Amino acid sequence: MEEVKTVREPLFHMVKRGNITLLKRLGIYAGAIVAGILLTSILCVVASSDKSNPLEMFSSMFSGVFGTERRFWTFLRDTALLLGISLALLPAFKMKFWNLGANGQVLMGCLVTIACMRNLGGKIPDAGIIAIMTVASVLAGAAWAVIPAIFKAFFKTNETLFTLMMNYVAQGLVVYMITVWAPSGSGSLSPEVYGRLPNIGNGYLLTIIVSAILTVFMFFYLSRSKHGYELSVVGESENTARYVGINVKKVVIRTLILSGAMCGLMGLLIGGSINYTVSSEIVNNMGFTGIMASWLAKFNPLVLIGTCGLITFISKGMGQVRQDFGFYNDAIGNVVLGIIYFFIIGCEFFITYKLIFRKKNKTDFTAIENSTQKGKGGNE
Repeated sequence: MEEVKTVREPLFHMVKRGNITLLKRLGIYAGAIVAGILLTSILCVVASSDKSNPLEMFSSMFSGVFGTERRFWTFLRDTALLLGISLALLPAFKMKFWNLGANGQVLMGCLVTIACMRNLGGKIPDAGIIAIMTVASVLAGAAWAVIPAIFKAFFKTNETLFTLMMNYVAQGLVVYMITVWAPSGSGSLSPEVYGRLPNIGNGYLLTIIVSAILTVFMFFYLSRSKHGYELSVVGESENTARYVGINVKKVVIRTLILSGAMCGLMGLLIGGSINYTVSSEIVNNMGFTGIMASWLAKFNPLVLIGTCGLITFISKGMGQVRQDFGFYNDAIGNVVLGIIYFFIIGCEFFITYKLIFRKKNKTDFTAIENSTQKGKGGNE
């Protein structure tokens, strides 16, 4: 006698996607961003006693970025600044050297810039001060990055922890130098007006131009140059790189010098063109934000423009939301930013995988098990 067992297909199953089109990828990102903002807008209304319409959060965010000409230029400048720092991380990340020390490298560039403005101002022409502090800030950032690179190349130390710890050393050095230069100060130092970087059109355009040039440079450096090819091979496999004759130690050190030098250049812009001051918190953790921006862009310099713009838009927009919704501290704003970032990062799942649901009209798979199969041969 035959026993029939019916095995039903699951309601859905997950499969890995093949090559997804750029349009579909952008659509998934857009859906995640809209969903995140909708959820956080409801959260803001619940937490606020001044607003009752979730849609007001959208207008508030756009007002915080595009409400005035100054806000728009500030948005472009801050996007460019984050872009420059994120670009500095790309070559190291492509090489799978996890440089978490961008904060410290930028901070050292800013510290050296202010030191030059303070100590050389009034003693030599401004053009000379600008030339000296440009070179000094680039060298300072490169030196702060090459120290962990040397230890990684020759002693196989953990670059993640090493570069992270260098951030705290840089902060401590800034605090110490401020107490030396201004013992009765307020935790930051603003030098005299000597040696400030020139304005091009307005106070925002210089940073934008520098970051645009760095974007073009990094695109061709990573995709068209021999150095870009070598660091990619080292990132894929150090053994393969050695086999084809690439000097791995040289590539690691050279790449981190470039990464640190670009961070030092961003420190020059912060100290010599934007804030004209230095403090231990002046970088505002843009080094860590740049890590997320680089990851979202898949280490593509051109896509990085969009991810940096998105992150800056959310940050600037939430500043206005806090004001309009009556939030008197950054707690709710940080929660909202975290939720939106979570939606953006979570949508990577739907880019990599897709869900296939069971068709209703599909015939169930039927397995037939003959309980008397073993004895069938004997009966014959």
